[in-house]
Amino acid sequence: MRNLLLRICFDGAKYHGWQIQENAITVQEVFQKALEDVLHETPELKGCSRTDSGVHANEFCISLKTERKIPAQRLPFALNHFLPEDVAVLSCEEVPKSFHARYSCKGKEYIYRIWTSPVRNPFLRGRALHYWYPLDEQKMQEAAEYFLGSHDFTSFCTLDQREMGDFVRTVTTAKIERKENFLTFTVAADGFLYHMVRIMVGTLLMVGEGKLSPESVERILKAKDRSAAGPTAPSQGLYLNRVFYDEKEVMG
Repeated sequence: MRNLLLRICFDGAKYHGWQIQENAITVQEVFQKALEDVLHETPELKGCSRTDSGVHANEFCISLKTERKIPAQRLPFALNHFLPEDVAVLSCEEVPKSFHARYSCKGKEYIYRIWTSPVRNPFLRGRALHYWYPLDEQKMQEAAEYFLGSHDFTSFCTLDQREMGDFVRTVTTAKIERKENFLTFTVAADGFLYHMVRIMVGTLLMVGEGKLSPESVERILKAKDRSAAGPTAPSQGLYLNRVFYDEKEVMG
């Protein structure tokens, strides 16, 4: 039995997230179908994360176990032949049997892309948030810095049955960058709660408009109350950008 790590990317615009659902097309569903066409079996897939409807991934990691002998370096080409054009396998490698795409993960990095021109860009439909109100990016950066470190992020989480227990996460990167009409929020942490990045963005947008001060983020964190934070930003601007593993766990 071999354990394989596959890194994929996908445009999530037409998918209802990663995980298979009833009556909705998901990335896992189309990926599973391609695997069946290539391997002629249905291995159990371990995804590195769940994603919401409309969320994209520049890197998404999957582990699976198979007895098939196809070389790891050939599997991406075979799978890409059967996958739809909005999903692609970037790489495949054999990893130790103990490796698990989700439980071996040490952290993730997300980006959120905002198109700030007054004129909408049809080519960014479903791939970036069009937000035409003037934004003070310096104040947004000041606010983002309050996310750094270990905090209880209850205020930045949509509570449901999936979110139980410890709400403390350690954020290692939180920055706002502008390139022409694009404003990008980059955040990396050891883990993320349900809607955490999207609520962060919704709150930062309120700071950028002057509706909240940068210092408000500290107060919101301490409140441990979802109603204290800003709205949940739409999904189309969000990308899972990188997934972090301990090299020793991948190499064995």
